[in-house]
Amino acid sequence: MEARWNDAVLASSDDIVKLEGNAYFPAEALKADRFRASSHRSVCGWKGEAHYYDVVVGDKVNANAAWFYPDPKSAAEEIRGRVAFWKGVVVS
Repeated sequence: MEARWNDAVLASSDDIVKLEGNAYFPAEALKADRFRASSHRSVCGWKGEAHYYDVVVGDKVNANAAWFYPDPKSAAEEIRGRVAFWKGVVVS
């Protein structure tokens, strides 16, 4: 599978975990130069605290378009070390 935004590949992998309709890519599948840390956080009652990345392609920024759970609760352990996308990022 690939994650793309603005015609740029953000991540590519055959090792995908699907959860709640989202495809979680292994962190090592990300093109590191297209991501920067965000201070945004959100909380899911059964997964834990989500941290976010801004997606950066050229001079365009898609704020908080990727998220991950650095320390997921036990019910979501399968997504540890994985990143998912939204906000116009196409996963196919």
